[in-house]
Amino acid sequence: MNARRWSPSVVAASLLVAVFAVVMAAGDLLAPMDPGHGELADSARPPGGGHLLGTDELGRDILSRVLVGTRDAIAGPIAVALAATLAGTALGLLAGFRGGWIDAIVMRCADFAYSLPVGLIAIVVVGVLGGGYPVAVATLMVLAIPVDTRVVRGVVLTQRGLPYLEAAQVLGLRRSRIAVLHLLPNVLPTVVANCLLTFVYALVSLSGLSFLGLGSPAGSPDWGRMLSENRTLLDVNPWASVTPALLIVLVAVSVTILGDRLLDRATA
Repeated sequence: MNARRWSPSVVAASLLVAVFAVVMAAGDLLAPMDPGHGELADSARPPGGGHLLGTDELGRDILSRVLVGTRDAIAGPIAVALAATLAGTALGLLAGFRGGWIDAIVMRCADFAYSLPVGLIAIVVVGVLGGGYPVAVATLMVLAIPVDTRVVRGVVLTQRGLPYLEAAQVLGLRRSRIAVLHLLPNVLPTVVANCLLTFVYALVSLSGLSFLGLGSPAGSPDWGRMLSENRTLLDVNPWASVTPALLIVLVAVSVTILGDRLLDRATA
């Protein structure tokens, strides 16, 4: 068990997540230059001359931009994951524990929303309403709730017939007390693991929207936006687009590994 717990992949993923957390909090301090300032004389330069990862077509330092952009790239997915997890957990507990017509209504709504093409709906909503990044985050929050609801309800159904819940009901405890104090702690490991996977979904989705010009505004150091804006520099300075793409992959893979590990322990 210990060897599996401290497997190289889990250790590496944990270290990477810790590094990204530090950069997210202190990106402005770590950036060697102003991410918004550029010199046209230094436009589209490869690494060197004081620019570790080179510059973009406006002469802005790529390293500074990816460091500062870490905050927006990760903060949005965190907000989506937390909001969807809170709402989905509440609905899943309610549906799974109460059952009956409440379960039927909640799950029919969740099943309908789950069947919708999430990516297409996000593109349409953000494109029609505008609002950029905040609207994109709010849209993904709503679209992620059905998945969390279905996951939590499934775990609750496996717990509902266990002796500890039957004993609590025999003692006459209120249903809300049983759900929060007795049922929720046993569901929590799966909730946390699913929250991490929801974060990955939001990270990729928000980056994709920014890549399409529907998320962060033009010129912002968002990783998805940088990937889109610097595609034309692949033959001059490939790091301008490769770096944000690589960071998206590293964050997604690291958090997925941790989420899978937590889910394995929760279901063991």
